Amino acid sequence: MAALADGQVRLVAEDGAVAAVLLSLLFADAGFEVLDAPEVSRVPPLGLLQSLPEAVRERALAWERHVREVETGQPGGPSDAGPRRAEYDPQTRTMTQREEAKAAELSAAGMPTSAVTVRRMRARYRQDGVWGLVDHRATRPRTALGRADERVVTALREVLETGRERSSGTLGRLRVYTERLLAEQYGEGVVRLPSGATFNRLVHALADGRGLLGSARQRRWRSARPAPPFVPTTVMAPGELVMMDSTLLDAFVILDDGVAERPELTIALDVATRTICAAVLHAKGTRSVDAALLLAQMMVPAPMRPGWAEALAMERSVVPYERLLSVDARLEGSAARPVITPQTIVVDQGKVFVSSSFIAACESLGISVQPAPPGNGPAKGHVERTFSSINTLFVQHVAAYTGSHTGERGQDAEGEAVWTLAQLDDLLQEWIICGWQEREHDGLRHPMMPRCALSPNEMWAALVAVCGYVPVPLGHEDYIELMPVKRQKINDYGIRIDYRTYDHKVLNPYRGERSPTADGLWEIHYDPHAPSQV
Repeated sequence: MAALADGQVRLVAEDGAVAAVLLSLLFADAGFEVLDAPEVSRVPPLGLLQSLPEAVRERALAWERHVREVETGQPGGPSDAGPRRAEYDPQTRTMTQREEAKAAELSAAGMPTSAVTVRRMRARYRQDGVWGLVDHRATRPRTALGRADERVVTALREVLETGRERSSGTLGRLRVYTERLLAEQYGEGVVRLPSGATFNRLVHALADGRGLLGSARQRRWRSARPAPPFVPTTVMAPGELVMMDSTLLDAFVILDDGVAERPELTIALDVATRTICAAVLHAKGTRSVDAALLLAQMMVPAPMRPGWAEALAMERSVVPYERLLSVDARLEGSAARPVITPQTIVVDQGKVFVSSSFIAACESLGISVQPAPPGNGPAKGHVERTFSSINTLFVQHVAAYTGSHTGERGQDAEGEAVWTLAQLDDLLQEWIICGWQEREHDGLRHPMMPRCALSPNEMWAALVAVCGYVPVPLGHEDYIELMPVKRQKINDYGIRIDYRTYDHKVLNPYRGERSPTADGLWEIHYDPHAPSQV
């Protein structure tokens, strides 16, 4: 290169020929290469240095000061304005003399060093900076498997993977199965297992990070997860994704027949706001009518129940009540639970949620039903985690709490039952409004304000301001159609359902009469959780 001007470079060939080339063409040419370029200074890997033992790190930093003093005469480098020692002055001493002086100094200080070692450390410092001065015996990668025989490791991995779906066993059983597999593959006694303690350490090294030594339930949960990386579901509007599920409540209640039993809880959870849109507490055995009733509760405002404090009303909450009331008059006098119309509902493969009646109810309301893969808890992890939160925040404070498993159960938990199913349901509905909807949720955070957690009601108010609110006109007749139905006669004494008798003068024209349908029975709708009317 002879000259550089105005975006052009003049090149001189070995035979003296001169050519002018545009810089852009020169740089784009496949044969272009920069020769003898100065090394680009790099920032030392401070994170790696912090991972080293303190003695190794201090030794590397001390060598940096020695190398700088040999090369510049100053321990702190060229920017050091302190006085230079005569034996390291570049103006009066050659590089070789300075290297020999540094070797003598270090040897006299109790660290035997030669001039060749000082020269080698200078070269390493120029190439890799401080990291080149580190004693790399401390940085050798360590494996948790040690020097274990690869055949033993392979066989043990196979045994662990095979045992994912089996009942839990001891480490001794793993040793027997591994020894048996090695004998089948390589012959009896060809591959010897390590000692018991070494084998146990090897098992933990292979299994702990992959959850292969947990309980059978934990192993099934991990095997049901999809392959990583996991992509979280992003929802930005209330009702965009709602999850439904049922679980046995960890507490005993007194049923209508006086028997103490654990009830079943079915909830609908809005993922965007973590709102418990509706909750149904019923005797063990979820039915499709309970799931349909959950839909009805979601899409209408929750009424204030007798005895509830005025603080639970929507007009006293963070929800923009006045603005919403102008759009939906049904909100007047309602409790502080958002009204959320689901677009997609995620359910498990339970026969209740995939029944024809539930699917038909969803189709009539324009709701898409998305069944989760069988046995895949993570597919609806939000609602599973909510059940755990309900257990710790509410159920454990209820009389006759059973604990999450039999090992946590008290001596006579069943005998402590005092609440009826209706009473506990009333307590649960009240807690959802004041204990859940107003409580800060760790998963409700804004990306730009991650330290500020929002409550479900606050999140709903924020999203409604962006997405808007369109009330679904679920009329009186529609609400009744979603309730359970029984077909029976209307007798002189009225209608009897579950040993309760309902009577009114409006029934007079129908007493003892057959209905116009083929079976002659009348269609009676009822709410099992509000038994005051049918």
